[in-house]
Amino acid sequence: MDMTEAPRVALISGASRGIGAAVAETLFAEGWAVSLGMRAPALPDWAAADPTRVHLFAYDATDRAAPAAWVADAVTRFGRIDALVANAGISIPKTVVEISDDEFDLLTEINVKAPRRLAAAAWDALCQSGRGRVIVLGSLSGKRVKSARSGAYSMTKFAAVALAHALRHAGFDKGVRATAVCPGFVATDMAAALTERPAEQMTSPRDLARVISLLIALPNEASVAEFCVNCQLEESF
Repeated sequence: MDMTEAPRVALISGASRGIGAAVAETLFAEGWAVSLGMRAPALPDWAAADPTRVHLFAYDATDRAAPAAWVADAVTRFGRIDALVANAGISIPKTVVEISDDEFDLLTEINVKAPRRLAAAAWDALCQSGRGRVIVLGSLSGKRVKSARSGAYSMTKFAAVALAHALRHAGFDKGVRATAVCPGFVATDMAAALTERPAEQMTSPRDLARVISLLIALPNEASVAEFCVNCQLEESF
């Protein structure tokens, strides 16, 4: 980024920990201003280097009014939005037979509807950027169903991947590029609850953050629809 210009601005949901926290720190180190959506907002230690480039917002993915309020607050603070990293998500490890309607509704609300609402709320600003970027955190579970207990989660992540494709179509003529980033196991608290695989044998959140930084830095003429990342050998991924 040309540091003589005003910094580009990224909204990052689920920024308190894991992938979201790593993306926020990586973009900040590269000169971005970052607006961090957190359930319990707290200024990260690294923000002390330049707190003027960090904005906090109390974001609850189940609150349907939150995206518009967050976007308005961020635009008031920074005057622009250039990228959205829709990272907040949950997993309920149940089969499609045993999961309840309420549980599946919650999965869908957070993993699919919430990122759609965020993109819609930030849409005008992303289009005004001329090179707006949307990263939807999908999953390899959005590309294949690996086990019975990942079935319900996979249904929502398949939809999240479709969301990224739909956003890519909707904004392409306005310079908006959307990518579904689809990792396998990432060394986060969520993954630790789902597998006995050691953290050192999973993809690092920092490495995934580097991937996301690369994707949003690419020019409009280098659109990437999906980016799959895995820590283990599978037939397709």
